[in-house]
Amino acid sequence: MLLCRISAVSQSVARWGTSVRRGALLHPALSFNTSRCQNVSSTEGTVHPAAAQGAGPYRDSVLLPRTEFPMKLTGQNLIDREVQIQQECGFAELYSWQRERKAKKEYCLHDGPPYANGDPHVGHALNKILKDIQNRFEMLRGKQVHYVPGWDCHGLPIELKALGELGTSGLSPLQIRQKAREFAEGAIARQRAAFQRWGVMADWDKCYYTFDGTYEAAQLKVFQDMHSKGLIYQDYKPVFWSPSSRTALAEAELEYNPQHVSKAIYATFALATLPPKMAEAVGELGSISVLVWTTQPWTIPANQAVCFMPNAQYSVVKRRDSSQLLLVATERVSSLATLLSTELESVGTFTGTELEGGVCQHPTIPRKEVPLLPANFVTMGKGTGLVHTAPAHGMEDYSVASHFKLSVECIVDEEGRFTELAGPELQSLSVMGEGNDAVISMLKAVGSLVKEEECVHSYPYDWRSKEPVVIRPSKQWFIDIASLKDKAKEVLAKVRVIPESARGSLLAHLDRRPYWCISRQRSWGVPIPVFYHKETGEPLINKHTVSHVTQLFSEKGSDCWWELPLESLLPPEVLKKSKAGEVTDYERGDDVLDIWFDSGTSWAAVLEDSRADVYVEGKDQIGGWFQSSLLTSVAVQKRAPYKALMIHDFVISEKGEKMSKSLGNVVDPDTVIHGGEDPSVSPAYGVDVLRWWVAESNVFSEVQIGPNVLNSARDSINKLRNTLKFLLGNLQGFDPRTQAVDPKEMHYIDQYLLHLLRNYSMKMTDAYNDFGAGRAIRLLQAFITRDLSKFYFSIIKDRLYCDPEDSLGRRSCQTVLEEILDGVTRSIAPILPHLAEEVYLHAPGHNEGETLFRSGWIKSSPVWRRPGLEEAVEGACAIRDSFLSSIPGRNAAEYELTIEIEPGLLFELIESLQDEPTSSYSQLTELMMSSQTTLTSALPRDLPADALISNGSFLINLEGGVIREDSAYQVAAVPTSMARCPRCRRYTSSSPDCPCPRCQTILTRAQ
Repeated sequence: MLLCRISAVSQSVARWGTSVRRGALLHPALSFNTSRCQNVSSTEGTVHPAAAQGAGPYRDSVLLPRTEFPMKLTGQNLIDREVQIQQECGFAELYSWQRERKAKKEYCLHDGPPYANGDPHVGHALNKILKDIQNRFEMLRGKQVHYVPGWDCHGLPIELKALGELGTSGLSPLQIRQKAREFAEGAIARQRAAFQRWGVMADWDKCYYTFDGTYEAAQLKVFQDMHSKGLIYQDYKPVFWSPSSRTALAEAELEYNPQHVSKAIYATFALATLPPKMAEAVGELGSISVLVWTTQPWTIPANQAVCFMPNAQYSVVKRRDSSQLLLVATERVSSLATLLSTELESVGTFTGTELEGGVCQHPTIPRKEVPLLPANFVTMGKGTGLVHTAPAHGMEDYSVASHFKLSVECIVDEEGRFTELAGPELQSLSVMGEGNDAVISMLKAVGSLVKEEECVHSYPYDWRSKEPVVIRPSKQWFIDIASLKDKAKEVLAKVRVIPESARGSLLAHLDRRPYWCISRQRSWGVPIPVFYHKETGEPLINKHTVSHVTQLFSEKGSDCWWELPLESLLPPEVLKKSKAGEVTDYERGDDVLDIWFDSGTSWAAVLEDSRADVYVEGKDQIGGWFQSSLLTSVAVQKRAPYKALMIHDFVISEKGEKMSKSLGNVVDPDTVIHGGEDPSVSPAYGVDVLRWWVAESNVFSEVQIGPNVLNSARDSINKLRNTLKFLLGNLQGFDPRTQAVDPKEMHYIDQYLLHLLRNYSMKMTDAYNDFGAGRAIRLLQAFITRDLSKFYFSIIKDRLYCDPEDSLGRRSCQTVLEEILDGVTRSIAPILPHLAEEVYLHAPGHNEGETLFRSGWIKSSPVWRRPGLEEAVEGACAIRDSFLSSIPGRNAAEYELTIEIEPGLLFELIESLQDEPTSSYSQLTELMMSSQTTLTSALPRDLPADALISNGSFLINLEGGVIREDSAYQVAAVPTSMARCPRCRRYTSSSPDCPCPRCQTILTRAQ
């Protein structure tokens, strides 16, 4: 046989093209299916033993599948079974077990802390299950997984929810903190219970919480390190300010409303002093005004300058309808003429630099003049090309003020109302409401208002109160991002980003943040460890003061900032080392740290090596946790705290809508698992359906969930259960530890399935390695549908049901079925841990008490890739495809075949499947699914008239083309003259009432 002497063909052929994709060797001359007869149905050659047809004299002699494994579980039975499996299989102890075992490698997935301010939702499910799938895979692969769940416990949203309508009125900081802590602890308890029910592997008694003293102490150590390097400083500069929350906000605490409506205006600033070049050219024409455009008229009273682009061109134009002279950017003239419904005649053109030296009269403040200044942030996309600049209320405006030493005077208070500095007409008016209207009226009264219009644009809102924010200056603590940016970009280049397309967003967020405001004017958070001199207001903060406070927080928690007397927070030895005055000269600060600094230092508080293999979070963390973690880590340890980032999208409804209670489309994961009040509307799907939904979804785009998606997931799992039930049923009474057949002694089709199983296992491993749970599911479904159900299962049923129980052929088949069951079960375990353990409880070959997750990943062997095996089976499948294409819709078992192959490699390969020239029970006949097969090098000349002739060719391509042989073949199919065996239902009997020779022998032995 060729397979036994394959080395004689070529010494260089160590294996027969096993790296070639199945089907790639098939080059048939006819048009037929090249994927191992994908379209074979139960009517196209599937054997139907007598027992499958109902009662009969041979029913008890046929070995039909038997198993107690249910094909389907529904309702309360499903829920109870999942909980039972979690208990019996030690889900709660699994994490601790794997941490204690010896392992060569560790895998660290750092849990981004969910916010402790509400009930668990499908967004939590998507995130936590994604992480768990990866952790379970890595654990099965033998790694020691480091995964500590955590919660982000501080911040304004929790404080607001905890206090409700009470507000902070009359409450001390400690009272506020107590209520906030209680609220957070309640939310944590509900979320933790849900995560455990979802099967998330962790030690749930050893989570991290950002309100724990030890965590807060680790956070302050990072703060101290950054402060000592000059990266944290106090300054008076504009920040995003939420009037509704009365606190400063960071960029990550904003959400932008694209439908915000502002009252935009075009207003004039009269030129009190013309720039020298302009005076020479058009000075005799009369008064010239600078035309500006703004969507925030309320900032006009704070104006300190008008900015132009140095390298742009500007024109003085005359309005035809009023003869008014306006200075605007040349490239904006046409658009402005349309907007103002008048012609604009150019009377002089100047470069931007020629505008230097010009001075404008402030339109609402008599005797106040503001300069014309160059600025590179001026753009020409909208407006007039000249920008009204209020340094107290704009980030770019502030940069101009810093460069030219302009005043940064704030005219807006913490509630978003004008202060007395804005003047009596405006004092106490809301800048986002009546104050804005009042400024417009003032401009109109003095003749400076040229046009007013509504402008729909994107505008920042407080992420929690959902109210618009303003920019106002205040004394805050900042991180100097500009000094960290280059190093952050450098280390980020070494981080693997999944998907890679998200890298641009990460860099864009870095670029647009010159500094990070980390102080908040609230009570629920980690206090900034700073003391202020009562007279001078100078801060006292250094390594001695911060180290002492850090130690106190570690021992007592941050409540001690308010509980302890100042003498304990600032003892004499610390004052002495700080070279400070008496303790009575100081008072403790009131600000707390931004929660993004809280969570952004989790790498220092939680990770053993201060670096994780991966962070896995939603895309909202691109500007949040990913960013804050990167910046703090780069500042302290000059590297990223993660080797990889996996970024998923958000969950939406099946209709593509954002989930909203008002729309009634919110999907509660608890209802998904346990069902709703009406089971017909909201059935109990169980945890594994929720997990399948997560795994199957394309998480890199918006993830849809709803009844249709969940029903589809349930149906997919039930189909999988059906396959697993078939496997288990046919392994009844089989013990792989004592009855397994050596691969070298197996039927070739069985060896071939081991070869396919090895390929499957390697592809599944690659998929999970790439966070490709969706790809893993597609591989699983393709393997079950194509390789098993439509191919292998349809071929082996006769051998399984009708061969002797302990025959080599049946044991060979059972050995492979057990390997398939084991491989498939392990491959789905990261996604469906409950189903995997349920199958393992029914599977043969395990000692009592063993669990799948404590026994490792798929076990495939290199010996399963036997030289020549793939070509022999796939060559036979190509021939079968030709045969089946000649009998569409008819039963292959009703035909006798004669196969002609010209002498050569293909003939020798096919000959390996059939020792004798003609056989009804050979491996070749089994593959052909025919009544009888004859293998010959030439078709007989006396073929019956009703013979169906088909032909084709099969290309053997080995070692990258070193060995190539294209062999032609013909298949003659003739309706069989044999009768149908009453036991095995194959056409191999001489009489309809008499069993075939194979079955007769089995029945005789059984007597």
